[in-house]
Amino acid sequence: MTLPLSILDLAPVRPGQTVADSLAASVTLAQLAEQLGYRRVWYAEHHNNSAIASSAPVVLIAHVAAFTHDIRLGAGGVMLPNHAPLTIAEQFGTLEALHPGRIDLGLGRAPGTDQAAMRALRRYGASADRFYEDILELQGYFGGEPVVPDVEATPGKGAQVPLYILGSSTFGARLAALLGLPYAFASHFAPQALEEAVAIYRREFRPSAQLAEPYVIAGVNVIAADTSAEAREQLVLAQRHRVTARLGRGQVFTDGEADLVLRSPVGEQILETFTYTAVGNPAEVGEYVTKFAKHAQADELIVAHQLLSVEARLRSVELLAESVGQSRAA
Repeated sequence: MTLPLSILDLAPVRPGQTVADSLAASVTLAQLAEQLGYRRVWYAEHHNNSAIASSAPVVLIAHVAAFTHDIRLGAGGVMLPNHAPLTIAEQFGTLEALHPGRIDLGLGRAPGTDQAAMRALRRYGASADRFYEDILELQGYFGGEPVVPDVEATPGKGAQVPLYILGSSTFGARLAALLGLPYAFASHFAPQALEEAVAIYRREFRPSAQLAEPYVIAGVNVIAADTSAEAREQLVLAQRHRVTARLGRGQVFTDGEADLVLRSPVGEQILETFTYTAVGNPAEVGEYVTKFAKHAQADELIVAHQLLSVEARLRSVELLAESVGQSRAA
C-alpha cells in the first residue's frame, strides 16, 4: 500500500520576505505538491505571529485553490473555539461549492496564539470547554439538521466537507474516536503523547457516517537536501530560527546567542519539537518517514518542511516525493 504524503504549510514569513512573498510561495508550493502527487496541503490558523501568514486559512485556501486543479486543500486547522460554528459552516460550505471534492476542515481547540490576542479575538478561557458541542453544532449545519432552531447554513447545508480532529494530547484522540472522525496528531511539534494518543484513538474508535474505520494522520518534520551535509546545515539554521521565533519578540538572535540558548533548559524544549524530524539526502529521509509511519501507526503523514528559504523548501518537497516514490517502486 502506498503511504499518502501531505504538507502542512504555515506560510512562513522569513527574514527579508513580505507577507505577499510568503503567500505567493504558498501557491508555488501547492502547485509543486500537486504535480508530485502529494494528497493535500493544509494551512494552520495562527495569530499575532509576524513569522506566520496563515492566520486566515479560509482565505488562503480559496486563493490557492484558484491556482491549482485537484489537490485537496484545507485547514489544519481552524481553531473552532475562536469562531462561531455557523460562520465556519458558511465559509467552508462556500469553499466546497466553489471547489467541490477538494476541501478539508481540520478542527483544533487551542487558541493558536497568546493571551493578548485571545482577548482581541473575543475568546475566553472557557471557550475550549465547548469544543465538543461546537463540533456537533457544526455537523448539524452541514447535515441540514441544525441544533440551533430555525438557523441554516447557506452555503453549508449538505456540503460534503470532511471533518478531522487535530490534537497533541489524549483528549483529541478520545474525542475523535467518540465522534468517529479522522485524527491528526501534531507530532511535528508536540511529540510526547503520540504513541499513547494513537493507541487510545484506535482502541476507542466508533464508526460514523463519515468514517467506518480509524484513520490517523501524523505530523513529521522533513529537511531533505541533495546531500546529508547540506541537510544537517539546514537543520541547524531551522533550530536557530526557532529560537528567535519562540523567544525573540522583535529581537533577532545571533548564531552564537541562539546556540547558547539551545544548550540551555529552554533550548531543550525547543529541540524537543524536532524529535520527529527526517534529515538527510533522499535515501535517508525516505527511510526515516517509512519507519516513522510504522512507529506512529499512521495511515498518512503530513509533512512540515522546515527549511528557511523558499528554494530549499521546494527542493525538500521534491526530494521527499522522489525518495518515497523510489522506495515504493523498489
